[in-house]
Parts: sequence; structure tokens; C-alpha cells
Amino acid sequence: MKKIILLVLTIAFTFSSCEKDDICDANTVTTPRLVISFYDINNSSVLKDVNDLKIIGEGMTEGITFKGSTLINGNTVSIPLKTDADVTSFRFILNYGNTNPSIVYEDNLTFNYSRNNIFVSRACGFKTEYTLDPTIPYLHTAADVATEKWIQYIAVKNSTIDNENETHLEIFF
Repeated sequence: MKKIILLVLTIAFTFSSCEKDDICDANTVTTPRLVISFYDINNSSVLKDVNDLKIIGEGMTEGITFKGSTLINGNTVSIPLKTDADVTSFRFILNYGNTNPSIVYEDNLTFNYSRNNIFVSRACGFKTEYTLDPTIPYLHTAADVATEKWIQYIAVKNSTIDNENETHLEIFF
């Protein structure tokens, strides 16, 4: 009888020390990126593809990787904002790498926002949600003063950046 009780107690102690694994599920919503859609300036309801767009963050040398490439060919892109600052700057270079420099255009965009850190779970930690500044959500300049901006107009579609399921900014060119 002693052996059975000892066996039961050993098994009970063995399983009582087990804890749930702290693994962040890949489907857990984390810090969202800023979603930008590109539109035709002449027909504002029509999405327009960008050609060989390269987006480079301030202080970086490599472009942002989107869908496995640093060159974007499409009408929508998602870019990360800084989680440790209220300002993030990017260079938007259209027709990047083209051998004809007269059709390579570069605009600078600086995004102003506030941050809100939200606890997700012990395994996943925190995520950051953003709200674009209601007064000056962005600053848009041309990289070269002598060159015209290729981005004609920017519209804030949704100033709260809490998911990647909707467009936050619309760029017209």
C-alpha cells in the first residue's frame, strides 16, 4: 500500500510542476504597420500601381522589405513606424534603379503621431498602437529642392493605426 501511495504522490508532484508554455501564437495581432494606398491624381477613385518604389527609413541604407522585395510594384504598401519615438521619416523613391536619372523621383515623408502601448500577453508582450497627429500628421518635402515632388496629394483616411486591415493614408500621384 505504501508503494501505491508513494507512486501516486510522485505522479501528482510531477504533473503539478508543469506550466503552460509561453509561446506567442503567430496569429496574435501585434504592432500594426501604416497602410498606404496609391491613387491616380487624375481619377481619384482609381488605385494606381507604383513602379519600382523603394522606401528607405531615416538613417537606413536598405529599403523596407514588403512581400519579399525591397522594390514595391503595386498599389498598397505597409510600412513600420517607430515604437520608441513619435516621429518616423522615410524616403519614397519612385522608379528606383532606373538608368535614366531624370525619371527617378524622391520625396521625403515624416509622420507625426502619438503612441499607446497595450499589453497583449505574457508570451507576446506589448504592442504599440498609433494615432496620427490631428494638426500635422505628416511633413512632405522633395529630396532635391530643384525637383518637383512626385507625390501630388496625401489624404489621411484613418488616423488611428490599430490594425492592418484598412488604409490609413492615400497618396495621389
